[in-house]
Amino acid sequence: MLQISNRAERMQAPKGFTLVELLVVIAIIGILVGLLLPAVQAAREAARRMQCSNNMRQISLAAMNYESAYKRLPASRISQTADRLGPASSISVHARLLPFMEASQIYSLVNFGAEWNDPRNDAARLTSVPTFRCPSDPASMIPGTAGGANNYYVNSGTIPLWNRTIANPIPQVPDCNGVFFRDSFLKLASITDGLSNTAAVCERLTGDFSNTRSTPKTDTYNPGTNILTADEALRDCNAVNVEDLSRQGFSDIGAPWIRGYHSTTEYYHINIPHGRSCMFPPGRIMTTANSQHANLVNMALVDGSTQSLSANIDLVIYRALGTRNGGEIVNLSEIAP
Repeated sequence: MLQISNRAERMQAPKGFTLVELLVVIAIIGILVGLLLPAVQAAREAARRMQCSNNMRQISLAAMNYESAYKRLPASRISQTADRLGPASSISVHARLLPFMEASQIYSLVNFGAEWNDPRNDAARLTSVPTFRCPSDPASMIPGTAGGANNYYVNSGTIPLWNRTIANPIPQVPDCNGVFFRDSFLKLASITDGLSNTAAVCERLTGDFSNTRSTPKTDTYNPGTNILTADEALRDCNAVNVEDLSRQGFSDIGAPWIRGYHSTTEYYHINIPHGRSCMFPPGRIMTTANSQHANLVNMALVDGSTQSLSANIDLVIYRALGTRNGGEIVNLSEIAP
């Protein structure tokens, strides 16, 4: 009886995995993890892109609230005291929007009677504003002394114009046709293309902060040519040899947000998103929108609505979005990626 009992116990004992079975299970788990990881990464990026879009919506709505208070939109920067906030011409539109986006504490740090790099503005300059940052851009190359980063630039239009002054009139180049530029202070009635058809804010990645290396995705190059039109600017910018470090124009892209400048707070609809950016001294510029999102950028329109645009968008349509009074008709539902 004892022999029969031992044999039964051996027959009922649980069977373990063989080496082959264990390897098969490990392989299946590896395949499942390989399939799941890209899905998790895509979900995280989708959440970051949504946050990025929401940030731009807040900035655009802040501009509308500014307009409600002052009966005009803010200028990207000023050369006069027309906004009654001080004489400093280099302070950005972002600084003026802070009270309208629940950031009054940071706004109180800004001295509008001093330039952006004046020691009296160090506290504001070095402060990070979360609403100005896209979580998809790590901004890992920005030195700590540069100041708070910014990924959201305001639309200056399709005219490659940076400064028009008495010393530098550039009579052949018309005024900017976007929404935010020097001394613009536009009334909503001047945006005749419609608030829902005109770009207000778009994305731009931060730069490498070094002219000793070329980073085509973020650097601003200097072709060294004398251009007058958007097409000339685009042609010469695309032709520049980006490996030639003597053509480096500006690499300190995206910081500090307090500085009203084409490489920190303003962009143009001259080149399609993810294209090159160039500067043509004196006084001409084509800063281009881009992002870390795959083949697209987020954009906020003047009315506060947001839109994702393909980096392959037709240039004619993209430029139409950049003008406030060009008379173009754009159907945004037909150009969504």
